[in-house]
Amino acid sequence: MSDHKLLRRAFGTFATGITVVTVGGANPHGMTANSFASVSLDPPLVLVCVDHHATMHDRLLDEGLFGISVLGADQQHVARHFADRWRPQGLAEFDPVDWRPGEITGAPLIGGAVAQFECALWRSYDGGDHTIVLGNLLSLDRCAEQDALLFFQGRFRQLNEETR
Repeated sequence: MSDHKLLRRAFGTFATGITVVTVGGANPHGMTANSFASVSLDPPLVLVCVDHHATMHDRLLDEGLFGISVLGADQQHVARHFADRWRPQGLAEFDPVDWRPGEITGAPLIGGAVAQFECALWRSYDGGDHTIVLGNLLSLDRCAEQDALLFFQGRFRQLNEETR
């Protein structure tokens, strides 16, 4: 399949939630990701996919501990911030958003998110131009009784009353 635009549009027909994946440590970092899924209840596993060229790629694999915040419908600005390649790096990257360090991992968790997970790297697999990262859940918090932010056909979306 050589038509990447067509492929991206076809993949975009599957609605996803939006997350911010984070690592802590001496140089914290965050990344917007919609390639997130639950994998297993026993053991409790989730997956995220990270582009080989993303700053997050080596940071996550080296750190081994990470956070995932599932963004709420009103957090489009947070998703855009962590997708901006020109944002400040390190701790300053988190200045514009509400966050707290995870109690177990120290990874930044985004305030107002509908769910927050702390994970330890369980396995990683080659996935073409991405690495598929499986995380073993260390903690979780379902934070808000609100809808999640969605991504569909290349745009952020929200559920409306007609679709519920």
